[in-house]
Amino acid sequence: MQQIVRGCTDVLCCVIFVIVILGYIVLGTVAWMHGDPRKVVYPTDSYGQFCGQQGTPNANKAILFYFNILQCANPTVLINLQCPTTQLCVSKCPDRFATYIDMQINYRRNKSYWEYYKQFCKPGFNYPDKPVSHVLRDEDCPPMIVPSRPFLQRCFPDFITRNGTLTVANQTIFKDGHGRIRSVVDLRDAANGITSLLDAKEVGIKIFEDYASSWFWILIGLVISMLVSLIFILLLRFTAGVLFWMVIFGVIAAVGYGIWHCYWEYSSLQGKPDSDITISDIGFQTDFRVYLQLSQTWLIFMISLAVIEAIIILVLIFVRNRVRIAIALLKEGSKAIGCIMTTLFYPIITFLLLALCIAYWAVTAVFLASSGDAVYKVMSTLPNCKYTNLTCDPETFSQSNVTKLCPGSQCTFAFYGGESLYHRYIFVLQLCNLLVFLWVVNFTIALGQCTLAGAFASYYWALRKPEDIPACPLASSFGRALRYHTGSLAFGALILSIVQFIRIILEYLDHKMKGAHNAFTRFLLCCLKCCFWCLERFIKFMNRNAYIMISIYGKNFCGSARDAFFLLMRNVMRVAVLDKVTDFLLFLGKLLISGSVGVLAFFFFTRQIPVIQEEVPSLNYYWVPLLTVIFGSYMIAHGFFNVYAMCVDTLFLCFLLDLEKNDGSVSRPYYMASSLRAILNKKNHKRPDEKKKGRNRRSSNQTKSTDM
Repeated sequence: MQQIVRGCTDVLCCVIFVIVILGYIVLGTVAWMHGDPRKVVYPTDSYGQFCGQQGTPNANKAILFYFNILQCANPTVLINLQCPTTQLCVSKCPDRFATYIDMQINYRRNKSYWEYYKQFCKPGFNYPDKPVSHVLRDEDCPPMIVPSRPFLQRCFPDFITRNGTLTVANQTIFKDGHGRIRSVVDLRDAANGITSLLDAKEVGIKIFEDYASSWFWILIGLVISMLVSLIFILLLRFTAGVLFWMVIFGVIAAVGYGIWHCYWEYSSLQGKPDSDITISDIGFQTDFRVYLQLSQTWLIFMISLAVIEAIIILVLIFVRNRVRIAIALLKEGSKAIGCIMTTLFYPIITFLLLALCIAYWAVTAVFLASSGDAVYKVMSTLPNCKYTNLTCDPETFSQSNVTKLCPGSQCTFAFYGGESLYHRYIFVLQLCNLLVFLWVVNFTIALGQCTLAGAFASYYWALRKPEDIPACPLASSFGRALRYHTGSLAFGALILSIVQFIRIILEYLDHKMKGAHNAFTRFLLCCLKCCFWCLERFIKFMNRNAYIMISIYGKNFCGSARDAFFLLMRNVMRVAVLDKVTDFLLFLGKLLISGSVGVLAFFFFTRQIPVIQEEVPSLNYYWVPLLTVIFGSYMIAHGFFNVYAMCVDTLFLCFLLDLEKNDGSVSRPYYMASSLRAILNKKNHKRPDEKKKGRNRRSSNQTKSTDM
């Protein structure tokens, strides 16, 4: 192939991409300056102070305690700190039932009652003789405490179900501190769903223990799947055709058996009473077994299967040559990977770059979400208080009229925010963070595809393989992609990112409108989601082929996409056959690898391999490492086969270009493998010096045979 003189492509998009990356770094820096991740890590009390933060009075008080959990409607309210009751940082949760009234009565006999109770009161409050009504009005102390345990660094009632009855510390009733007897069911309603969350936490601890004791064997299973994936790809050059034709003939045989079975059922029903009734006569029946008693049903089945069988056979007859080409390309792809083994490990680089992008996006999102100052709002238990949810100042709140108009109201911490320009546009900055994240991720994937395509293209366009393959083809392709085609890769990634961004917004709107009753709006949203999903799939397909053309010819993105599109349209049948054959074989390989490694892991973790059953760790749930091994094996096989699929796609486009550009002459020889030339009845004409060498070689062989 003629040497390509490359130049920088889509320079404007490259400049914009670099500016956006610099802006993204600035955004992360600004978010880091304004944000405080402690607001996400630590719970915050009613005074805006972090629980458990070192260097503060709450350093040893890492748990959030709610004065009156009965005022909290559900766990979401609790976790979002929007419960209309005082929240306090404590060192431990209560371990007993008690009320402030009972404490005052017992305090006169024993001072220790107050010493225990006051740790759940406001800091500095030490007036156990203060009238109960005043204490509850000012919320100096909780009206009651219940046995609790920490969850998500917050005190929740310690629910236990005994014999089908919900209890807290073996009790089903308690005093609420206001002179009433309440059921623990009221606590459950106030903290709805906490029991299941606590159970999930216990399961999570056991799962963590299983991972801690079996990680070494999980790693061995993943290494085995990696080796099996590598061997499978290398063996595809010998097994691709056998696998494909075995499955095709298996399908033909299965359909043929179906035809015979339908004919047998049809024949056996002939002459039986009521079997000649037509389907239209009996109408619609909920019991579908009724239809199986009719000969007409089996006749329809037989005709349908016969038509399907005929279509399959006719399609195979007409596309048999294209199937042979597809199988030959699959075998050639295995040879190419065997010559450039480093390509199998390039996904590790892509994975590391993607992990860096995800980490930067997540950290920036957290810092943006935690930006702002503490915002305090009026919290009142009175339903008709007009000041509820209005912002307030805790330092001047006690002197305001709100406490008089809404007795018992408090100025408590609500969330973090602000009124500056930066704080008003936090949501917009989060959207920008998401869009740039999608752009960078798609650019990373595009860089990997272009790099692999360049390496495999250098293999195809080597006339003598592997002698003419350039040194370090993968590294050279990576350098070319970054040096000359960053703008083109960024252009394609931007188009895909915009479509994905719109899809995310549509999914968000669909989630928000699930309770809406406007059928037309829901239908329109569904149509938009479907259209953008199809558009995303099409753009991914076109981008992939455009990157291959960029790696071959070095043109800009639009020109490469146009050339790839028309090239594929001129060979649409070959494209369809190759795509389906490749997808089928790779899917079969993924199932084979993950399934075989999964079966091996199952026998190992269930101690059914006598030789090494003593080495199996003790597990709470054997399915934890088993599912991890199966999923990990599938992902490893997926990573290896993605490289293989990219190899086959690159070789396919090079093959189509080879057919259109060359004619087998001395000046324009075919670069395709001899197996492909044999399928197409194509030959390369030898140069005169090669013909002379061939004659000399034959005459030399004849001389040797005469001497013998």
